[in-house]
Amino acid sequence: MADPKGFMTTPRRDWPRRPVAQRVRDWNEVYVPGALLPIIDKQADRCMDCGIPFCHDACPLGNLIPEWNDLVSRDDWRAAADRLHATNNFPEFTGRLCPAPCEAGCVLAINQPAVTIKNVEAAIADQAWELGFAPPRPPERLSGRTVAVIGSGPTGLAAAQQLTRAGHTVAVYEKDDRLGGLMRYGIPAFKMEKHHLERRIEQMRAEGTKFRTSTAVGRDVGAVELRARYDAVVIATGATAWRELPVPGRELAGIHQAMEYLPLSNRVCEGDLDSSPMSAAGKHVVIVGGGDTGADCLGTAVREEAASVTQLDIYAQPATERDDDVEPWPTYPKIYRLSAAHEEARDLETAPTADADARLFAASTLRFTGDENGQVRSLYLVEVDAARRPLPGTGRTLRADLVLLALGFSGPARDDGLIDQLGLAMESRGTITRDAQFATNVPGVFAAGDAARGQSLIVWAIAEGRAVAAAVDRCLTGSSQLPAPIGPYDRPMAV
Repeated sequence: MADPKGFMTTPRRDWPRRPVAQRVRDWNEVYVPGALLPIIDKQADRCMDCGIPFCHDACPLGNLIPEWNDLVSRDDWRAAADRLHATNNFPEFTGRLCPAPCEAGCVLAINQPAVTIKNVEAAIADQAWELGFAPPRPPERLSGRTVAVIGSGPTGLAAAQQLTRAGHTVAVYEKDDRLGGLMRYGIPAFKMEKHHLERRIEQMRAEGTKFRTSTAVGRDVGAVELRARYDAVVIATGATAWRELPVPGRELAGIHQAMEYLPLSNRVCEGDLDSSPMSAAGKHVVIVGGGDTGADCLGTAVREEAASVTQLDIYAQPATERDDDVEPWPTYPKIYRLSAAHEEARDLETAPTADADARLFAASTLRFTGDENGQVRSLYLVEVDAARRPLPGTGRTLRADLVLLALGFSGPARDDGLIDQLGLAMESRGTITRDAQFATNVPGVFAAGDAARGQSLIVWAIAEGRAVAAAVDRCLTGSSQLPAPIGPYDRPMAV
């Protein structure tokens, strides 16, 4: 605690974003380059040495937040990087993509703006790379055991890195042509530029992890065959079975799932395509779904120069402050938040018929209407109450040339045959069944991340990867020194 009065004398300052008119003309990250470092030591000084750091419990990784806040305030970047990487394999990912439940659990947040924990984390991670504090860490000796990891999202990569560093020979199988899972093709570049991902993958290659891209287990290689070739298999395929909207007109052309739309814009950024075949350019776009994926579609459509963009959220507009009776500190509250994409939509007035930031709250889609060619042209919605019951007299029609469904995911997709070939037991909600050791009903096969937990946050995905690595290591060797930050049945703090 370099400044014991920092939390009283220093106001919160977030990493400033570039001007809207500038950033919507490119796909670079929304933040002002270089603007975080000059302010971050004072922001770290706001950490109040509270004695019982609830930010630890709010973060499933158990990040040592007060320790690296203190080290940053003292300008000790090497030690800060060591403490950060002690609990998190990929802090530059979480520092950009995580919604920061740790900040909701910050003791200062009881009656003041929380410490900018997420910004401090991103600054440490970036400085670690800049100053050479994130070298490859290959194992001193090999165990002679082999592990296949299916899926290269944050769970799969974290599990693979931990197991490689423990001395096992690890191969990661990825169905897409590039590594990263949704971080590659689901998360837009304006939220996280892909060089952050490439840098970590090269670190893992240097440590000894092997990668097999364009290989769908169950289709390109048999799941049973793969299991026979390795001492253990970790399934970390994510939850990619998207939820549908079964309303009249769903079959019309121009209605797509968010994860059909977003990967194409990412492929444009990768140089694979000159333009997206689903581009929103010149179209009136309606996004059904009020979560982060919907916001990603919003920011993407704005950059593709849509004629208008409106986002529908079935929930009522939340309050701007925490309701202590409903969601008391230190739980993560559902409050009104203005993402970079919503800020852009607000300033550019992309949705004249919606609220100020392009969102229509408490809105339920009842049907789509198309033209004589079977192309969607409008969406009919109605306002709903807290129980999602339609309110009479509130129906209205929105023009829609492109509709994007961002309704979340129910579990792993089954079209590649992986689950059925192995005969994995499944939960009623569509996720893979596992025991307290992350093990499935098939000996030697483990499941982690969204495929078993269900749709969750990136910080939980990385924690799952670290925890399943410890379970696999213990299974293969009889014991493990690898950290296991969470168990398979742990859940976020809630009332």
